[in-house]
Amino acid sequence: MEFLPICPQDMSNRGWQQCDFVYVIGDAYVDHPSFGHAIISRVLEHAGYTVGIISQPDWKDPKSIGILGRPRLGFLVSSGNMDSMVNHYSVSRRRRKTDAFTPGGVMGKRPDYATVVYCNLIRQTYRDVPILIGGIEASLRRLAHYDYWSDSLRRSILLDSQADLLMYGMGEKSVVEIADALNAGMDVRDITYVDGTVFRTSSPDDSLPSVMLPSFEELKNSRRKYAESFGIQYRNCDPFSAKRLIEPYGKEFIVQNPPQKPLTTEEMDAVYDLPYCRTYHPSYEKSGGVPAIEEVKFSLVSNRGCFGACSFCALTFHQGRIIQVRSHESILREAEIMVKDPNFKGYIHDVGGPTANFRHTACEKQLTKGACQHRQCLYPTPCKNMTVEHRDYVALLRKLRSIPGVKKVFVRSGIRFDYLLADRDDVFFKELVQYHISGQLKVAPEHVSDTVLSRMGKPKNAVYNQFVEKYFALCRKYNMNQFLVPYLMSSHPGSTIKEAVELAEYIRDMGYNPEQVQDFYPTPSTLSTVMYYTGLDPRTMDKVYVPTDPHEKAMQRALIQYRDPKNYYLVKEALLTAHREDLIGSGPKCLIRAVPPKPGSSIIARKPSPSGGKKPVPAGTAFQRKVRKPASPGKAIPTNRDAAKKSPKKSRSVIGKAYGSGKR
Repeated sequence: MEFLPICPQDMSNRGWQQCDFVYVIGDAYVDHPSFGHAIISRVLEHAGYTVGIISQPDWKDPKSIGILGRPRLGFLVSSGNMDSMVNHYSVSRRRRKTDAFTPGGVMGKRPDYATVVYCNLIRQTYRDVPILIGGIEASLRRLAHYDYWSDSLRRSILLDSQADLLMYGMGEKSVVEIADALNAGMDVRDITYVDGTVFRTSSPDDSLPSVMLPSFEELKNSRRKYAESFGIQYRNCDPFSAKRLIEPYGKEFIVQNPPQKPLTTEEMDAVYDLPYCRTYHPSYEKSGGVPAIEEVKFSLVSNRGCFGACSFCALTFHQGRIIQVRSHESILREAEIMVKDPNFKGYIHDVGGPTANFRHTACEKQLTKGACQHRQCLYPTPCKNMTVEHRDYVALLRKLRSIPGVKKVFVRSGIRFDYLLADRDDVFFKELVQYHISGQLKVAPEHVSDTVLSRMGKPKNAVYNQFVEKYFALCRKYNMNQFLVPYLMSSHPGSTIKEAVELAEYIRDMGYNPEQVQDFYPTPSTLSTVMYYTGLDPRTMDKVYVPTDPHEKAMQRALIQYRDPKNYYLVKEALLTAHREDLIGSGPKCLIRAVPPKPGSSIIARKPSPSGGKKPVPAGTAFQRKVRKPASPGKAIPTNRDAAKKSPKKSRSVIGKAYGSGKR
């Protein structure tokens, strides 16, 4: 296995005079199947095309784009595994300090709106070479979209980038079909028939099943029109039922073809069995390597797609709702390669995808007719036609555990706890608790208010509480000293100060002390982002309360971390605003004391206890719920905490998140 050329000398060593495609990427070059550019370049190579890589070119120097010369068929452009704006800025629009996808974690090696900048850089030198854009930044900006960072509605990225074709979704099938057409001598402007692509035209073909969306001018003038337009787009994301979507821009039109068909298991296997080097390019060694590889190097992708359809997630628009899986044989082959790596310590860090416990389509109908346009699989309750079972996933995990050299197999990708509870067979839940948790299980209830959860497309809080009780009951049954870490989100559309206080009270009663809180981040092409911009739910066109004022958002966030002394005055203001003065004082239910804390002290009041005691909650208590176990005389109780210490402490697996699912 060798890396693809990154310089003229590499091309010369292979005997190449010219590349068929030059791939310009905003990330460091990492030849691992968790990175989009690695998959696309290897797929093209397997199809017989030569591909060179230009990683993080100097966007201020047009010469940087020509180091590999003029490609025979075209340029491929991607901003990287993340939207460049999400990569650069926090939700408060503050510049991030590090970039995990850059050598040494250095920030600033790619521009803002990287896809547009790279394409315009190419056009300065190569005016007539086809440019094909893809990756998550292009995929989620393929039609008119709200841009949080400029607080404006932006037109299709295809227009601003001056590219010829946009490939959305994962793109393995579409990129080969386009390459074959270009190789056969077709003009790129005539390639208008490929699924999973978006193109521009002055005269759309109305003989095909199509929907004419409101024009860009209409969308700019009416937020309601934009919500309606997005609702149409949302209902046309399925490869089996979607129609062509046409968006007018004056005398020009942007046309979106239906999505690429889902990969079969054999096709998924073929993609992941390609000869990846499975690490970053050796030229980055002197810079300290690429941090992002650490979280995926010893992880396994088992599936793609998600029928969970959370409102704040872009997966429906990017990977789709139809689950695609690899075979056990393909995954085991990759695991055996992993075991031979000299740096492998015996721990497989993850086996999953966007949602780990989805290993088959939600129902048989989806394989031929697609996902329902007006019904979600799990929300508000699991569909009665949904197939619920974990037997295949359990069998896979058992096989991985039995590989010589494997000590532990962890599940770090998110799991849908409502789907887990819907399974009458408890085998997976039991084995998850016994074998696959590295000290703590991370789940994403996101909130506790049913009002907010309904906007998020998440199950009611009672479902999460049922899961919590069952989880800890199993931990007690198997003497597992394990924790549960729920992810919570503040300021999501639908959340007023009242709901934020409700969440704070829940945290108080559970004894949590959240170390991390995610403010809602309006990223392109999610239902929640449309709610944020328009104040309307595009599924129903109901009005939605949206916290947009920075001060209110700060109060909502502070309520979740009410124990932090720095948040005292924000929490007090929030409680007064919500007319919840009863939560200020020294009573067992109070969140804060009436008197501001002294420097270095905790601001919490007292923790309620089942016995009615008033013992203070220690400041800095971990955001975890520990299972207490009776000690066995003369014998240590076996736990998996030693394994947790040996395995890396990561926040969340990026499998299915960066290239696959977008970022929370």
